[in-house]
Amino acid sequence: MAQYQKYIKAIGIILLFVLCYLAGYTLAARFSPEASGSGRDDTDPAVSSAIMPAAENWGLSFQEEGKTPDANATLDELKEYDTYYAEDTEEKKLYLTFDCGYENGNTAPILDALKKHKAPAAFFVVGNFISTSPDLVKRMHEEGHIIGNHTYHHPDMSQISTKEAFAKELGDVEDLYQEITGETMTKYYRPPQGKYSIDNLQMAKDMGYHTFFWSLAYVDWYQDDQPSHEEAFDKLLGRIHPGAVVLLHSTSSTNAEILDELLGKWEDMGYTFHSLDELTKKEQHDSDK
Repeated sequence: MAQYQKYIKAIGIILLFVLCYLAGYTLAARFSPEASGSGRDDTDPAVSSAIMPAAENWGLSFQEEGKTPDANATLDELKEYDTYYAEDTEEKKLYLTFDCGYENGNTAPILDALKKHKAPAAFFVVGNFISTSPDLVKRMHEEGHIIGNHTYHHPDMSQISTKEAFAKELGDVEDLYQEITGETMTKYYRPPQGKYSIDNLQMAKDMGYHTFFWSLAYVDWYQDDQPSHEEAFDKLLGRIHPGAVVLLHSTSSTNAEILDELLGKWEDMGYTFHSLDELTKKEQHDSDK
């Protein structure tokens, strides 16, 4: 009988060890970078602003309506790398940005809505967009919008470890833009899919770039599964906040259809539209004090 009890006790200890291990593994998985998704979905991944991660997917956590969401890093931590995701302000200011991976007929109506509301925007373009849609790129420039760098091939930049490869992804876009417009590209950079590393941020800074993430976005990039107008308004109105850097995709038919109304609704809420140039110049002015 005593031997049987020892056997049961041994099994119990083993089971306890296994359960503790599994619990620890579950917690580790929950807070790993992989658990936070691509950085572009509409979930609220666990984020920590105490220490900037070595490599990460940009993620946001909305704690309070009308307030800047928490992110992977604080505004102050990002300043070291000339990087932004929002402005620290109580003023109802918005910074409109669009990621342009390819053209499918929705960019023109987006530009029409921006022109109607006199709203400046930044369009982060990849190489393919510039080469296939030069007229749209020229129109963006002529109407006073910023054309930013979204890399030539839209790769996972956090996996690029050499300065040469990193510089080529951005430099090839610069060269193509200058070839088409005759202008020097504004050195504003957005990491594809929000994937980045601290080394990447430093490389971009060394090249003279400002890096831009975002503080408001929603799932708008699946061409065959576009959100309804109601879903879009729910996210884009409910989570707007002073100093927001808004990310929308120019490929989205929903965005093209609602943008005029959306801008009007934001205006009715007291918001005004501003250029990213204001944000970078403000930060430079503050740092010079």
